[in-house]
Amino acid sequence: MPHRNTKKRKDGSTYESPYYKISITTDGRRLQRSTRAKTLKEAKRLEAKWKDEIWNQQALGVEPERIFMELMLNYLKETSKTKRSHQTDIARARNLDSFFGPDFVLNTLKKRHISDYIKERRDSGVSDKTINKELSLLSVALKHAEEHWDWNLDNPVSGKRLAELEGPYRYLSVEEANALIQAAEARKPGPKTCQGLYLKTFIILGIHTGCRSGEMLGLEWSRVDFENNRIRLEASHTKTKKARTIPLNQAARQALLDQRDEQFRDGLQTPYVFAHIEARWRGQRIANLKNSFASACKRAGLKGVTPHTLRHTCASWLVMAGRPILEVRDILGHSTIKMTERYAHLAPENLVDAVSSIEDRLHFGSTAT
Repeated sequence: MPHRNTKKRKDGSTYESPYYKISITTDGRRLQRSTRAKTLKEAKRLEAKWKDEIWNQQALGVEPERIFMELMLNYLKETSKTKRSHQTDIARARNLDSFFGPDFVLNTLKKRHISDYIKERRDSGVSDKTINKELSLLSVALKHAEEHWDWNLDNPVSGKRLAELEGPYRYLSVEEANALIQAAEARKPGPKTCQGLYLKTFIILGIHTGCRSGEMLGLEWSRVDFENNRIRLEASHTKTKKARTIPLNQAARQALLDQRDEQFRDGLQTPYVFAHIEARWRGQRIANLKNSFASACKRAGLKGVTPHTLRHTCASWLVMAGRPILEVRDILGHSTIKMTERYAHLAPENLVDAVSSIEDRLHFGSTAT
């Protein structure tokens, strides 16, 4: 019988969900599903439909209709605590949803739909790399449904991966970096927000350490070692699940000291380097700085720049300064040297020197013809 659940608010009070939920027991398993129906009549209709689908599947081998919204909502819910990319998955799911729509029947999903999706995204100016990641989410969700929910659907995403051309990677010149830092410092009149010193620190730290955005925004003061000028990233804090220690140069160190002093003057007690100062979220870590970063880029007149550009800038500057690729790999925490080699083209003069060193060792005499 369809029923409504009683839920708890954060303040401890309870309220009744406006939506009916239905439960069915089959093969000794109790299955539950939210109907998104607000009337008992509609909930009963959906319950009867679901029972028919289960019977057809068990007796006749007919796969029930599976819709896009059901797949994505349940997949995102089940993986919310196990995937570090959960918030990114949500953004990618929205892009998929805007094309397929929440009521798209996945049983009818064909390769032509995937081709149409690729075309529409390309026409919108989206890179093949981004399209691959979005389609990968759909593919992974379909595999998850097969393995965990006994869904039996085709996966036409297989074989549709696009070739991702290497670079060129956008990085900042010294002039652009200085312009961006100055733009980050510019505060509009009114209450102080994280657009000021916090954004400046974020930019400086990104350029001088090569840390990923998530690694910086999740950084705690307990992992900043001012005495030895380094920050420590545990395996749980990194994308590759590998711990690493990153040295702090003078610029990065001073930016962190200024940030710490600002928090102290503001009376802010928080374990996080990047924490909200507004009353509502005071002391909580900042989830992202994308909007304020984009505003600073606009003020600085920079195009094609994202927070990840800071990481590309660090790698590019290190390579152009002649640092060995292996050193750059260790600082950035790349899982393979191949990822770091993307920046090797930025130091052609080093390759010329390498070839010249052979000439210094080997002296070939001229050969008469």
